[in-house]
Amino acid sequence: MSTINPAQTQQQHRFRATEQFLAPPTKEKREQAGYDIYPCFTATGPIHAGFDSLLTWILQRRANIIIDGYVGVQWEDFISALQTRLAALQTNARFVNVNTALIPAADRDALVASSLGNGDPLFGKVFDGQLSDFFSPEKLRDIRPENGQLNILYGCGASLCGWDGALLYIDLPKNEIQFRSRAGQVCNIGHHSISGDARQQYKSFYFVDWPVLNRHKKALLPSVELFIDEQRLSEITWCEGDTLRNTLREMSRNMFRARPWFEPGVWGGHWIRENIAELNPNVVNYAWSFELIAPENGILLEHEGLLQEISLDTMLMLDNTAVLGKAAPRFGNTFPIRFDFLDTFDGGNLSIQCHPSVPYTRDNFGEPFTQDETYYILDAKPGAKVYLGFRDDIDATAFRSALENSVEQHQAVDIEKFVQVFPSHRHDLFLIPNGTVHSSGKDNLVLEISATPYIYTFKMYDWMRTDLNGRPRTLNIARAFENLDFDRKGDVVRETLLSAPVTIQQGPDWRLLHLPTHPQHFYRIERVEFSSAVQLETGNQCHVLSLVEGERIRVLTNGREQVVHYAETFIIPAAAGAYTLLNDSGEEVKVVRAFVKEECC
Repeated sequence: MSTINPAQTQQQHRFRATEQFLAPPTKEKREQAGYDIYPCFTATGPIHAGFDSLLTWILQRRANIIIDGYVGVQWEDFISALQTRLAALQTNARFVNVNTALIPAADRDALVASSLGNGDPLFGKVFDGQLSDFFSPEKLRDIRPENGQLNILYGCGASLCGWDGALLYIDLPKNEIQFRSRAGQVCNIGHHSISGDARQQYKSFYFVDWPVLNRHKKALLPSVELFIDEQRLSEITWCEGDTLRNTLREMSRNMFRARPWFEPGVWGGHWIRENIAELNPNVVNYAWSFELIAPENGILLEHEGLLQEISLDTMLMLDNTAVLGKAAPRFGNTFPIRFDFLDTFDGGNLSIQCHPSVPYTRDNFGEPFTQDETYYILDAKPGAKVYLGFRDDIDATAFRSALENSVEQHQAVDIEKFVQVFPSHRHDLFLIPNGTVHSSGKDNLVLEISATPYIYTFKMYDWMRTDLNGRPRTLNIARAFENLDFDRKGDVVRETLLSAPVTIQQGPDWRLLHLPTHPQHFYRIERVEFSSAVQLETGNQCHVLSLVEGERIRVLTNGREQVVHYAETFIIPAAAGAYTLLNDSGEEVKVVRAFVKEECC
């Protein structure tokens, strides 16, 4: 990986509240094999670096320039860099900020009140409006280019002014948006000043900003002439629109990996830090690896060593059918399946929690489907356990009373009086349909295979802990009790929520196992175990896979071969058609895959 230079370090302290490394601008030769935190896909055309090359492109156009982009972009710093270089060239330009056309702050707050104004610190309802709703139509019409000079219009929504000219788009990874938010460097859409509460700002990101900007970005995608990756203001990278669109089309027919990102947490452990060499070892712990949470992950493009990141969901905006196949009509531009790691090795228990039903999620949060989960145990220490379902003698009233008393009196709860406990071992699969009480105990490395919604966790008990900043963690006892299924208790849990693998196909040195999920899960899980090679078909479905045992494999799609290491998650789009997994280690390896059930497409 690339080292962080002094300019990057200064930028990190100014813009980013995190110890995570800033993604490098170049892909250098890796010092050792193993998990790659910067996986990339070769672009079909050039990637360029720096403001000088960008300005050369702009000046060659001799046209009006419209620079649109995502929330979190440091617009004034970006524009200042262009102005400084133009001044050095003694070239004049007129810069116009589209924010001058924003509606008043009070009108903005009224606009989003139904999505954000419920007083809940975590959950809102997905806003169904458009970016244009945040602007005054009259003020947008009044922003006009002046003849006889270079006009540069910029800001989120700049294209709404309807100028004729070259359209540029600045993208920013969502992890960087959150790091900048925590550093107090970000305004939400329509805000004229920076919010001081990162949690409230994230709520606005999730329920308002990201949905609105994704709709806007999808509409612009075919006409953008140049895409810019702004996460390193000192070392921007960019490519032309046709390069990005052609590369995404190529990706949608071949295996690729999303760029994972990592977060510490109060219960976080040390498996990730000890097994992924390129991470910052000085972070207090790593609770999560966001392997594939499509609304937040990016994908890295590479050309002659230069890297550029684009949001993963851009692929679905361009061609969701190529990616999702027969599941596209149901899920649209939403990637349906999520893979992430929960690391409690030498850490702590997760909170006792549950997730909402589909009707509750739809009615309260505006999401079309809910957070049905599974825990696949990638690794576990002796004595590790999972909390799942209620004891047979559960008394719902007594359980709620114990939880509420714990909050009021700050007293510990003997959870095992109410919730069942099961030992966890490598390759176990625990099923967690919505409404099921559950938690991972300490000393597990859980591969969480789930439906994509990822914030709807109703915590009931959190072991008397504060968060890493010393603040109480938010509990959602009332919401949980509106969703808990108290019939998931006793033997029902063992019979319906502990998956038992069944071999469904096999050959001389391979076998395919079905790991049955619950009827409420819309996705199917299988495991491929093989010693040399196995050929598989997508069946016009998108497959999400992870190497769960073995050092490395090679994956072949449409003549393109790529390497996957242990614990890495990868995607085979539906349009790939067929793929081959190759193993030259001499030892059997295991790969888990998940895809939407046929009956759920």
